[in-house]
Amino acid sequence: MHWLFGDQLGPHFLTPGDGDGPGRDTPLLMIEARSVFRRRRFHRAKAHLILSAMRHRAAELGDRLTYVRADTYRAGLEKAAGGRPVTVHHPTSFAAAGLVRALPQVSVGPARGFLVPMEDFSSWADGHGGKSLRQEDFYRWVRRDHDLLMDGDQPAGGRWNHDHDNRERPPRGSATLPVGRPYRPREDAIDDEVRRDLDRWEKDGDVSFVGRDGPRRFPATRAEARAALKRFLTHRLNAFGPFEDAMLAADPVMSHSLLSTSLNLGLLDPAECVERAEEEWRAGRAPINSVEGFVRQIAGWREYVWQLYWYFGDEYRHSNVLRHTTPLPGWWNDLDADAVHARCLRTVLAQVRDTGWTHHIPRLMVLGGYALQRGWDPAELTDWFHRSFVDGYDWVMVPNVIGMSQYADGGRMTTKPYTSGGAYINRMSDLCGACAYKPGDRTGEHACPYTTGYWTFVDRHRDRLASNHRTSRAVQQIDRLGDLADVRRKEHTRGDTPP
Repeated sequence: MHWLFGDQLGPHFLTPGDGDGPGRDTPLLMIEARSVFRRRRFHRAKAHLILSAMRHRAAELGDRLTYVRADTYRAGLEKAAGGRPVTVHHPTSFAAAGLVRALPQVSVGPARGFLVPMEDFSSWADGHGGKSLRQEDFYRWVRRDHDLLMDGDQPAGGRWNHDHDNRERPPRGSATLPVGRPYRPREDAIDDEVRRDLDRWEKDGDVSFVGRDGPRRFPATRAEARAALKRFLTHRLNAFGPFEDAMLAADPVMSHSLLSTSLNLGLLDPAECVERAEEEWRAGRAPINSVEGFVRQIAGWREYVWQLYWYFGDEYRHSNVLRHTTPLPGWWNDLDADAVHARCLRTVLAQVRDTGWTHHIPRLMVLGGYALQRGWDPAELTDWFHRSFVDGYDWVMVPNVIGMSQYADGGRMTTKPYTSGGAYINRMSDLCGACAYKPGDRTGEHACPYTTGYWTFVDRHRDRLASNHRTSRAVQQIDRLGDLADVRRKEHTRGDTPP
């Protein structure tokens, strides 16, 4: 039998390919393990999406697949296979990989759903001495090796990176970005069944969820995922590049693709996404900055995060060079957006509560920035992102939170901490205008929690930041603040109460 995990749902997990995949007639196995949902307090919409996608795939595969509902993976495997040999593609977490390797009957093949084999990345990283593994260097290597957006040996459009053209502020006077609407799937009888099961589990006290489970917003089948990709390329890709870092209160999606869940469930292969985006540019239907920005998110950042997760090893998740140990407050864990007064944080937290999703800038600069400034425990925060986001998996969140968002690795992944005062949020969004706080105020009744938080973060870590050429100027500036003592008092009195 060949075992398919719940994030291995596309056809590329069933092709033989160099003898490491199942044959056409190999019986298949999928296990729905209730214990997965007991370990964490997952977002309800995330649990719904995963179960819906698994059950839809089971219906598609028909009699070829044995679908087992069990308490644990081990129990499901015993029920379906007994002692028979089982193959599986490399799982996507250290915990799952440890499980399958501990089972003597299971043979583990290479990972699927990514562009670069793990051994190739290890060779590349070792060639850099295991240090200075910068995403830009990796991205250029992937582009060359896979002939992505290349004209001969030169980058298409004359530049490797068009990020400079992709930092526009949101259009003034517009509550939403003028682009085509994103793809929305239609629920069916399988979704109804999933919702009834989740209701029953909660009622029985078997599991507990957080967030809301409204109509399903993300694809649960290969057909839906392909339709979502087509709609993005046709109606939204043109506007993606310039505004990929912008935020609007009434438009949480902007021009983003909403394809991360489909990629992370295995419904889409990354190669088809980037190759079809390149086709749009070569056909003259999309500008190079938008296409390059989209390609960089998948062939650059997503691939880079996946590879670093395995290359750094499981101990990486415990990195905490800033020694941040403050527990996450209850209002944050409960996604209690209504308790928050700061408009940017209230808006973004409500988006997470209602949909289990926001795009990368609210994740990094609004959610991650607030946590970093308050010195929250990075391991706890990683777990929160994992369970609260529909596209959150261990391999996704460990590097993104530990390395990128919280700088807990001290710079192994990024060159500086990514946090800012209210001025950045004000510049890149419409979130500050109607807020009770003023982004320029450090003290007083209207002091912005991001502005006071930024300066107290710099003050707390001034020795480390002073030695970094990208942050040393902030340390020089803080010594010229005449109200630093008042800023410290303002932040101290805030404690863990909602801002």
